[in-house]
Amino acid sequence: MQPLNARYPGPLDGRGSEPQDDVVELIPALRAFARTFCRDLSDADDLVQETLTKGLANLDKFEPGTRMKSWLFTIMRNSFNNEYRRSKRMVQDIDDRLAETLAVPAGQVGWGIAQDLRAGLGMLSPDQQQALYLVGAAGLSYDEAAERTGCHAGTIKSRVSRARSSLAAFMAGDDRSMSRRSLADHARARRAA
Repeated sequence: MQPLNARYPGPLDGRGSEPQDDVVELIPALRAFARTFCRDLSDADDLVQETLTKGLANLDKFEPGTRMKSWLFTIMRNSFNNEYRRSKRMVQDIDDRLAETLAVPAGQVGWGIAQDLRAGLGMLSPDQQQALYLVGAAGLSYDEAAERTGCHAGTIKSRVSRARSSLAAFMAGDDRSMSRRSLADHARARRAA
């Protein structure tokens, strides 16, 4: 390949010139060709500018002795086709209605859930809280939790099951069901004591 400043026949008149000069001479032809792709003048000018930017950036890849006009037209056609394919995947959303439906809720929602969970845990009986903590949070087996609390494994299973059901009802917004279960559990705990 010849160096960039090597003389070669120009695209229009056949006499030797610099490649950059030939690119400048081809701007009117590029504009006319861009108009075949774009109806809007500003879009056509953007396409010409993108073609010129890519062409000048890759001028060292141009083969002297070939037609500069054909090379730039190929760059323009490829740029247009790439942009066209890209635009088909994009959706016009002028009033941002689609964007609102695709939005991810704010991360602070987790704080509200954590507060609700704390409130629900507070409504559980102390026995249920302890069983749920030992099995759920501490990761003990039912047998290990039963050994620690001094009761049967079946009792721990029952307490954990009722605590999970009560919490699920509370988190679903069924506060009345949660309250009745908690009161019944408190009554059972008093009778057992």
